[in-house]
Amino acid sequence: EVQLVESGGGSVQPGGSLRLSCAASGFRLRQHDMSWVRQAPGKGLEWVSSINSRSGREDLTAYADSVKGRFTISADHAENTLYLQMNSLKTEDTGVYYCATDPRGTSRGQGTQVTVSS
Repeated sequence: EVQLVESGGGSVQPGGSLRLSCAASGFRLRQHDMSWVRQAPGKGLEWVSSINSRSGREDLTAYADSVKGRFTISADHAENTLYLQMNSLKTEDTGVYYCATDPRGTSRGQGTQVTVSS
């Protein structure tokens, strides 16, 4: 059974940092384009970042323009855990963050709340 469990959300001031984690079970991260998607209040799902580890060598990463240079996606294949390091957070980064097995967020976890507010 595929299971994704996110953690690490919280409340921070603008400019702050958070590190999200996603523990995966029932499959290996390398099998999918693991992704982070988010949902702001009253809005639809938005793709944030993806990582492709299928080559077994260098991970390939991609980011939405809105987070490029501030967020970093990574995968610990030994622990089968996905991460999202978020720096220089802005109020518009507020939302529920989901770990997913595809960039559209079709199969995702329960989410973790991130609130950026002064």
